Amino acid sequence: MSEQLKLHNTLSRQKEVFTPLYPGHVGMYVCGPTVSGESHLGHARPFITFDVLFRYLLHLGYKVRYVRNITDAGHFEEEGRAAEDKIAKGALLEKLEPMELVQKYTNLYHWAMEQFNTLKPSIEPTATGHIVEQIEMIKKIMADGYAYEANGSVYFDVKKYSENHHYGILSGRVIEDQLETTRELENQDEKKNKVDFALWKKAPAEHLMRWPSPWGEGFPGWHIECSAMSSKYLGKQFDIHGGGMDLQFPHHECEIAQSEIAHGEMMARYWVHNNMITINGKKMGKSYGNVIRLTELFAGTHPLLEQGYSPMTIRFFILQTHYRSTLDFSNEALQAAEKGLARLWYAYEVLEKLSYSSNGAGINEELDKQVQEWCRDCATAMNDDLGTAKVLANLFELSPVINSLRGGQIKMHEISQDTFDLLKTTWHTYMIDILGLQPEKPEDSNKLDGVLQLLIDIRKEAKGKKDYATSDKIRNQLLSIGIQLKDEKDGTVTYAIE
Repeated sequence: MSEQLKLHNTLSRQKEVFTPLYPGHVGMYVCGPTVSGESHLGHARPFITFDVLFRYLLHLGYKVRYVRNITDAGHFEEEGRAAEDKIAKGALLEKLEPMELVQKYTNLYHWAMEQFNTLKPSIEPTATGHIVEQIEMIKKIMADGYAYEANGSVYFDVKKYSENHHYGILSGRVIEDQLETTRELENQDEKKNKVDFALWKKAPAEHLMRWPSPWGEGFPGWHIECSAMSSKYLGKQFDIHGGGMDLQFPHHECEIAQSEIAHGEMMARYWVHNNMITINGKKMGKSYGNVIRLTELFAGTHPLLEQGYSPMTIRFFILQTHYRSTLDFSNEALQAAEKGLARLWYAYEVLEKLSYSSNGAGINEELDKQVQEWCRDCATAMNDDLGTAKVLANLFELSPVINSLRGGQIKMHEISQDTFDLLKTTWHTYMIDILGLQPEKPEDSNKLDGVLQLLIDIRKEAKGKKDYATSDKIRNQLLSIGIQLKDEKDGTVTYAIE
């Protein structure tokens, strides 16, 4: 391929040509879900974004080891929030054993991934399955003098680390500002510095999830699991680390720090982050009452929803905006996406049924060249930091060409055999293989075709009886719902979905 894939690297703040550590092979780690509750709309974006990256790397011919973890234990330290064990908290609220809660929401997560048609990762490790690896890594960090034990808990010494390393290299945070502004939260008196983060937490008597360690019974901090699991399956340094931009700080920043001490090098060469989803211009949050769970989204049961939206409509909606741009959710935007996706599927199904034939007449050189450009520009768009929005824009440009080939407004001989073949290949490659879209109910398309053919026959019969009122009523009512009938010169009637 003449063009090279470029990815925006959060580490360098610029697009870089992607060059894997080992030619032909890619190691990619993406932060997966915390299975303490049901996934919501905001979670859908990274799921789909990194599925497309995975698919595109496979399309380019790479052998990809894609690792996406399941967080089923840990002490969560998020910016501006009191630290907590989300699994233990969720289990208490739902009156379940912690691992019962974990299994419940892991199953639900996997179900949602199937609905979105995401490919399964190569490896899906869990935090609880890698306690030994996390403890060994903590011991190494302590031995190097960058972590300390306090009352059975172990903390990473951020201030000491920052003396010889750049804490804030990914997020742009300044350590001095963090020391001055960090809130007083739980267990701060145990820490040498407010910004220090937990590698291991002592388990209180009532805490159910606990493991033996050199520091007593406890459970791991949040950040350590990803460093331990990524290095186990991808090596001390690997190609791509992905996640939502909300994970840049503190999660990914802390991963970098602890991995640098444990392994002596930057853990990932390319850091890729998707932007956030807002709802009607507002950030998602419980205080706004706008956190929409995926089951609510599919069923339309949330108060903010006018209807339910299919998984493919949501996937298409997400891909219509570049992954690094903010995406604002609204019913109007989802309904427009629903209609847009229907137009593309109609064009795809029409194209699948077309076959090339030429009567030897001349090619329309301008049209032929334009169709080729739209097709080839899809690869250019994807190589430019996964430009899925541009790919879809090109497919929308090609849709009327396909419909006109079917309807006869454009004669097949006006494009070459090679261009027609390129058109077919492009649609299947990008719609199905790379963007991961799929017909949700293919049998419904056949039913629709049958119903429309029945209406066409009734209208034709009405015209034959000179019952133009009925004939016009059928045409006009179909037009009002976006279906246009066209009377062809040979007496047949075709339809197109606007």
